[in-house]
Amino acid sequence: MTETSYLTALRESYDTVAADYLRLVRTPAELDPLSRAMLAAFAEAVRTDGLGPVADLGCGPGLVTAHLADLGVAAIGVDVSPKMIELARQGFPHLRFTVGSMTALSIPDDELGGILAYYSTHHTPPELLPVVYAEFRRTLAPGGHLMLTGYVGDSECVRPTQAYGGHPVSYESHLLPVDRIAGLLSRAGLVVTARLVQEPDPGTTRRIATFLARKPDRNPDRSPGRP
Repeated sequence: MTETSYLTALRESYDTVAADYLRLVRTPAELDPLSRAMLAAFAEAVRTDGLGPVADLGCGPGLVTAHLADLGVAAIGVDVSPKMIELARQGFPHLRFTVGSMTALSIPDDELGGILAYYSTHHTPPELLPVVYAEFRRTLAPGGHLMLTGYVGDSECVRPTQAYGGHPVSYESHLLPVDRIAGLLSRAGLVVTARLVQEPDPGTTRRIATFLARKPDRNPDRSPGRP
């Protein structure tokens, strides 16, 4: 799948399901305690270093973007779906949301103190992940933080026939091994500092992995959390 066809399929599918997605998806307050703790730890790290705003990439209707803002982080949201961005702007008019793609972010170099990619990269074809991760590195400030959370597996490609609200969809999900994702992040020039794998909940089959990473600081002698 080419970059253009992948983005077109993703945009059309999430435009179609946007209203049902907002109605059915769990809010941050409804997440499990571990997931909430990881988001809080990420927000604290970004606040402490004060290197710039956080971009919530693949923000959907903005629920997690708003949660980050409630945690004291200057947060913006980016999503490939105009319908999702419309819902986000309606729900949280005090925050900034823009339509965009992770493969070519309209964000200057070294601009961001943090990037959150929360269940938003598993639709990306594996051959395009180096492009996405390179954009993460480009837009993060030196020392900036990345939190990436999503489904993982054994390189399985899943083609769902329907999504939220029973709508037909044309995107794919790519469930890559944890070590492969970590290796791709490292090759993009990001330093993986932690990874957490959550086993499937009862009645589900998908594992979830969270990666914390940083863009190297310009001062190699500066350790995390040290001025």
